[in-house]
Amino acid sequence: MDFDEFREFGHASIEFIINYLSGIRERDVLPSVAPYTVINQLPKEIPEKPEHWREVLKDLEGIILPGLTHWQSPYFNAFYPSSSSAGSIVGELLIAGIGVLGFSWICSPACTELEVVVMDWLAKFLKLPEHFQHASDGPGGGVIQGSASEAVLVAVLAAREQAVISCKETHPELSESEVRGKLIAYSSDQSNSCIEKAGVLAAMPIKLLPADDDLILRGNTLRKAIEDDVAAGLIPVICIATLGTTGTCAYDDIDSLADVCQALNVWLHVDAAYAGGGFALEECTDLRRGLDRVDSLNFNLHKFMLVNFDCSAMWLRDANKVVDSFNVDRIYLKHKHEGQSQIPDFRHWQIPLGRRFRALKVWITFRTLGAEGLRSHVRKHIALAQQFEAFVRNDSRFEMVAPQALGLVCFRPRGDNEHTAQLLQRLMERKKIYMVKAEHAGRQFLRFAVCGMDAKPSDIEFAWTEIETQLTALLAEKSLPARKPSNVSELTQHFQMHLASDSGTHEKSQ
Repeated sequence: MDFDEFREFGHASIEFIINYLSGIRERDVLPSVAPYTVINQLPKEIPEKPEHWREVLKDLEGIILPGLTHWQSPYFNAFYPSSSSAGSIVGELLIAGIGVLGFSWICSPACTELEVVVMDWLAKFLKLPEHFQHASDGPGGGVIQGSASEAVLVAVLAAREQAVISCKETHPELSESEVRGKLIAYSSDQSNSCIEKAGVLAAMPIKLLPADDDLILRGNTLRKAIEDDVAAGLIPVICIATLGTTGTCAYDDIDSLADVCQALNVWLHVDAAYAGGGFALEECTDLRRGLDRVDSLNFNLHKFMLVNFDCSAMWLRDANKVVDSFNVDRIYLKHKHEGQSQIPDFRHWQIPLGRRFRALKVWITFRTLGAEGLRSHVRKHIALAQQFEAFVRNDSRFEMVAPQALGLVCFRPRGDNEHTAQLLQRLMERKKIYMVKAEHAGRQFLRFAVCGMDAKPSDIEFAWTEIETQLTALLAEKSLPARKPSNVSELTQHFQMHLASDSGTHEKSQ
């Protein structure tokens, strides 16, 4: 493929993306394929002769897209958003085209230095403590990891190695294997599965502590667990707290957890993969309480900052603790400027050696949207979730399970778990919207997350109409009362006006 053909292919691909995204509401959010549908439509071997790119795009439309779940659809309301934007998409294209691997400064100085810049930009935008900036006098700073899973694993591994070093100094009579066999970590039973997986990969048990009835992990629970484990001869290493749990977007009590961790010399990491977007808003100031006392934290830009996956920001109070834990040098990795400046070699801050130029798409996204645009995006998600919550509360057949938090609403039809399961099954079969269910204290419930590149009040109305009409049909089949809710269109009009007023100067959300 020469450059002229490449240009045609590139232009056609951009048009393909635009047509896909602009028409995404017309597609069922869930695919209608059986297992092996895609496999059976494709050749069993690489084509012997090159094929024209038009044939590739034709098969992309005819074979691949029908087998996709459409994550950028506003009718994708499962899990949490995996957002994108025009700037981020172009940034991803440029990253691939430039094709650098920035594992050290000399491999591409701009790759490393741009990451330093955008991570400090983001720390300031989110109003994080100053010591997390590269520009601060201390040893802290930020790095872009691929995902929250990677960030959590980095924190767990670094904390583990620091604990081994410390324990061998204070207990020289113990062998290293004896020390490693006594290590233990902590998190909430509401935390993401990636935290438990990090314990498996680090060969260190992570004890999932019971959250309180409001689904929040607090310091008194952690203190009791640590004291019991110390009495049993174990060595506490790290607590992974969560701001924005997967099930209900609950916020662990960072202040009280920090009291315990500081007193007992335990690393405190905060997984703010979703809720970290709220740090930027004055009306969400409470979310930042206690962050000045944590050792590390992570936030997924692909959830709220309109930067496409994969892109997870991680900040460290003392990056040297990670570098000392992971540093493996070879002569082919050295360069003459190494150690002569404060510019990091980010290969020491992560699991892999190679590094993508993710900072480029972050930089382009931030410049093309601006801080104002980023804040407006988060506020829009909050307002749309409030619109959906109003629909729930105005229909007596449903009940809220937890307070609306950022862009998430947790609710259920009244009655036993069978109603929840059957309602979700009907919705999944129709494929018009996509939600997932969760469970707490024996009660199953539905999670409605505001997602998509450009969700609107009309999309929330569409989703709610789909939900309540399917419940009406379900209850009719069971010969149960099916009261119609309050006027949906009036509520939608109210939130459209609310969002329109938010496009200018923002007043504190109610």
